[in-house]
Amino acid sequence: MIKHEHSLREKSIVFIGFMGAGKTTIGELVAKKLYRTFIDIDQVIEKEYGMPTSEIFKTIGEKAFREKEKEVITHYSNQKLKVISVGGGAFLQKEIRDICLENCIVFYLDVSWDSWKERLDILIDSRPVLQGRSIDEIKELFYKRQEIYSLHNSKFNTDDQDVEEVSDYIIDSLKLAWELY
Repeated sequence: MIKHEHSLREKSIVFIGFMGAGKTTIGELVAKKLYRTFIDIDQVIEKEYGMPTSEIFKTIGEKAFREKEKEVITHYSNQKLKVISVGGGAFLQKEIRDICLENCIVFYLDVSWDSWKERLDILIDSRPVLQGRSIDEIKELFYKRQEIYSLHNSKFNTDDQDVEEVSDYIIDSLKLAWELY
């Protein structure tokens, strides 16, 4: 594994969490406010394949998607001054967890089950992992992934939070860490 030494202030920031937790929305705002480049890993992969993630899953399969995901995340997490949103299932891969935690500052955007399931209607069609699953199966997946997301540098609950408030809190906590270290 390639390790790039960047100062804490230069390290890229990675957002993890369950699908629909706000990783892209909050990530874009944090990037804008910190004058950094925003990278949405799923969008990078979709652009490369010329199709949405749901089609990639159907056409080439989840295994091939996960390999491409690992390649793209490894590439960007080794760069400095990026804000990166990774897909909800990315952290299932140990190599991705390890490289992100080693080279970046990882923020876990947490959302409660009750708050998240209110978003289900707007998420289900665009998230291939949810399709064909019952609400009980989705709930099981939600709680199963919580353990994976517990590996992070900082956690913030996004329930009933305004994206401006969340992004400002994250930026303030980063600036404090930069001053302390």
